[in-house]
Amino acid sequence: MTSSAVSGPRRLLLRLLIALPLLVAAGARAQSASEDLAIAAENDRVAEIRKLLARGVSPDGAGPNGEPALVMAARAGSAAAVDVLLAAHAQVNAANRFGDTALMSAALNGRLDIVKKLRSAGGTIDGSGWTALIYAATGGHDDVVRYLLAEGANINAASPNGTTALMMAVREGRFATVELLIASGADVNRRNENGASALAWAARGDEKAMVERLRRAGARD
Repeated sequence: MTSSAVSGPRRLLLRLLIALPLLVAAGARAQSASEDLAIAAENDRVAEIRKLLARGVSPDGAGPNGEPALVMAARAGSAAAVDVLLAAHAQVNAANRFGDTALMSAALNGRLDIVKKLRSAGGTIDGSGWTALIYAATGGHDDVVRYLLAEGANINAASPNGTTALMMAVREGRFATVELLIASGADVNRRNENGASALAWAARGDEKAMVERLRRAGARD
């Protein structure tokens, strides 16, 4: 074997060893910038978001826990940040590790304005797990519930364990939301994976008015 044949692979290995730390450092800087964007989005720091986007940071940047910037902004009620990220073509249906999208997060916190922005940008309202409607009902945000139903949300959509919007409204003591869902056609006899219904949850919580209302709507033990 010639010396040149030996030195060639060695030179390549040397170059790789030199380049590796630089590549690692570049990756760390990119991750840091991504996290900076997500934190800025959560805190509605629009000027900072725009600077980071201008530097080439992706609008789909994620926070320290991997949560998309758009989800963080929606959950925090940072409407201006949501606008900037959507204008930069952030993925509107990106989800965090729990499966929550930006629209679901906004619905849980009763931010109808943000829900509408996200819906207009293509945000989905029904999925295979927890839904925006279930979240809105949990919080008793009837304006969001009405909007989602008008947009075609499945009123009887169930979470992976079979929980519906009506069940969550009962569980959280949201009587007005229970009324709204019943009037909108919610199935009062749906049961979760444990066989519990909205009526059972109302009885367990000693919610006498809800028990009576559910029975009038046809709920059975």
